[in-house]
Amino acid sequence: MQYVVLQVTLKEKFIGTGSGNLSQLENVINEQAKKGYRLHTISTTSAGSSGLLGGDRIQATLVFEKL
Repeated sequence: MQYVVLQVTLKEKFIGTGSGNLSQLENVINEQAKKGYRLHTISTTSAGSSGLLGGDRIQATLVFEKL
């Protein structure tokens, strides 16, 4: 089996809840799918705030498996 491991940092929206850049995560998944990989595993870690007006960060680690 062949694998690819990537990390994406999800940033909390300044106003409201949820991630402000989920489209980036979606793009990473779709790009790997085009290359013949499927998402095997995803894990997340909270990275905390990056300062004034920064919002919290979540580090997502994605493991893709070659089909």
